Amino acid sequence: MRLLLAEDTPSLAKSLAQGLTEEGYTVDVVGDGESALHLATELRFDGIILDRMMPRLDGLGVLRALRKQGVKTPVLLLTALGEVQDRVDGLDAGADDYLIKPFAFAELLARLRALVRREFGQTSNTVAVGPLVLDLGAHTASVKGQVLELTSREYAVLELFVMKPGVTWSRSQLAEHLYNEEAERDSNVIDVFVARLRRKLEAAGLHGSELITTQRGLGYRFNVGKAES
Repeated sequence: MRLLLAEDTPSLAKSLAQGLTEEGYTVDVVGDGESALHLATELRFDGIILDRMMPRLDGLGVLRALRKQGVKTPVLLLTALGEVQDRVDGLDAGADDYLIKPFAFAELLARLRALVRREFGQTSNTVAVGPLVLDLGAHTASVKGQVLELTSREYAVLELFVMKPGVTWSRSQLAEHLYNEEAERDSNVIDVFVARLRRKLEAAGLHGSELITTQRGLGYRFNVGKAES
């Protein structure tokens, strides 16, 4: 999952980005509201962590502009303002949730997972498709209780497939979810990740090449029925 982190305190932005990356997220970091608004409208993110007090454009201004432009990406608002009216203002501006500074990183992760689950229509951290089970909190996948040995990139691809079954993903779309703006991208490496996933699913007893099919000239699609059969 790819996140946009907008936080103007360098030390906090660095620690949050590092922690989120270690948790398997792809993170783009900006330090002001105008940059946040630009990236959030130009690129596709699975979630946005937005500081309320930022230079050039504050968090509420970013929120209102995003919602006015029809951007529905889930937003977790970070704020040092803990009064009821401050929280109401944030929610009314379009935030999906808020977190008051200082906060525990574990709570930020939990709230973030809840927002992303909701966006994908999931109510639990455990997503089962036949014998294939994903634990969104632990970032693990298993088949009939057997944990699949996946790299972080392989898991990220599988997570997208499972969360949006039946959707055809182009190589460039998958790469956008896996790499931030600073990373060198090679959409051809997606073929490598998919090939590895298929082999590992086959080894676990599933029909990997039927489960993840190639749509010629378009990309890849995850077929739920093949996991349940």
